[in-house]
Amino acid sequence: MHSSIWLSALILVPLLGSIGSMLARKIPGRSYLVAVGTSAVEMVLALIVWCTYNNHIIGAATFDFASRHVISAPLGLAYDVALDGISLMMVMLTAIVVLLALLGSRERRSEPAFVSWMLVLTSFTMGSFLAHDAMEFFIFFELTLVPCFFIISQWGGKERANAALKFFIYTFVGSAFLFVGILYLGFAHQHQSGSDLTFAYGALSTTTMSHTAAVWLFISFAIAFAVKSPIWPLHTWSPLAYAEAPTAGSIELSALLAKLGSYGLLRFAVALLPMSLATVRPYVMTLAVIGILYGAALACVTPDLKRLVAYSSLGQMGFITLGIMTGSTIATSGAVLMMFNHGIITIGFFLVIDFIQKRRGSILLKDITGLQGPAPVLAALFTVLMMASVGLPGLAGFVGEFLILLGTFGTHAWWGVFASLGVITAALYLLWLYQRVFHGEAVGENAEITDATNHERLVLAPIVLLVVLIGVYPHIALEKITPSVQQIIEHVVSAGVNK
Repeated sequence: MHSSIWLSALILVPLLGSIGSMLARKIPGRSYLVAVGTSAVEMVLALIVWCTYNNHIIGAATFDFASRHVISAPLGLAYDVALDGISLMMVMLTAIVVLLALLGSRERRSEPAFVSWMLVLTSFTMGSFLAHDAMEFFIFFELTLVPCFFIISQWGGKERANAALKFFIYTFVGSAFLFVGILYLGFAHQHQSGSDLTFAYGALSTTTMSHTAAVWLFISFAIAFAVKSPIWPLHTWSPLAYAEAPTAGSIELSALLAKLGSYGLLRFAVALLPMSLATVRPYVMTLAVIGILYGAALACVTPDLKRLVAYSSLGQMGFITLGIMTGSTIATSGAVLMMFNHGIITIGFFLVIDFIQKRRGSILLKDITGLQGPAPVLAALFTVLMMASVGLPGLAGFVGEFLILLGTFGTHAWWGVFASLGVITAALYLLWLYQRVFHGEAVGENAEITDATNHERLVLAPIVLLVVLIGVYPHIALEKITPSVQQIIEHVVSAGVNK
């Protein structure tokens, strides 16, 4: 067991960096340097945790760096952090996202406030992934709304006010259901054990309840997580928010905030309420498959690049949800890996779109064509990301999708059949997108577009390297993920629910 100080540092360093960024605001550009430096420190801390995390054998206790300090026993409040292979992947993703978002898309309007909010969001996101207490998770989960709201409303596009308000209302209302569910679970455990009120993850996992109560609790949890992911039909806030947010904000929403929803679904809804799965599983899997196909259909007809990525993400989150709900170790491990992979690929997509928008002044598909000629390197980088998203073997996107479909076919074949149609459709609209944007003759302003700068190439290089590394050697991630997933699946099986 390693010291929890590393996890506390992952939460506190971005907050301290946020304060430092505001204190340095009087010197032009200094706040940005402080934020980038803080993000680099955060990346180093995440790598230290990655390298020192104990690789557990399947069936063993998988939480490391654990520490619990009671804040208020009567209220059941505690600072409780721990890390397993699932949260480890999300910690790495968070560190990568904030660093590359700041390096790749610098926001010069009110820059000190912007980078400060970005770091605050990083801290709250880290806290959510590291929380080993349900109420602590809820607090961090809810706090992420505040910086997101201001990032969209202050630095977004023309419809930023509507986008920010819609995002806040949807997620806030959804979180209310989660809060009620956590309270019920905590009081149920207190009633059964006769001990003080606690929301500790380990304690709540031993709570017994009727099948009906478990189903209603799962629904309350799932509503909050489905809004955050998003999962069809609670996704309607996301296209507008993704399109109107500044590029760094769009990256945070799609690559990180969406993963909070799928992470919560696996960690809290599935793991704490296994008795509900026999009833809710077919419905949630059906919604996931609808989301896969619906997202692909809308991606085919959307008029701009950002919304296309939003609808594509809806389909990808459907795959992740499908994998989580199958009850298969293979599919669930694939879902966790796909959470990481999708986050990495999404960073690349939004950065390339931002590079195009700065050059062309538009992200409307009707305005952009023939970019492969004047910008061959940019086209090549986009091609790698596109092929990874399609699921080309040898790239990161393939591994997660393959494991999800393999596990799904083994337990719920028909859902696997319909989900496979989403893979085909995604290939169609992404290849069609590439043809429209990069092929053909570049005329007018398109012919004058410059290629990727050295800075832009350096920012995208780590993304391409990760996409290739995980594609050819997924064991580097799966050896961390699988034991933790297996522990959850064994808990579900022990409740008599594995199909």
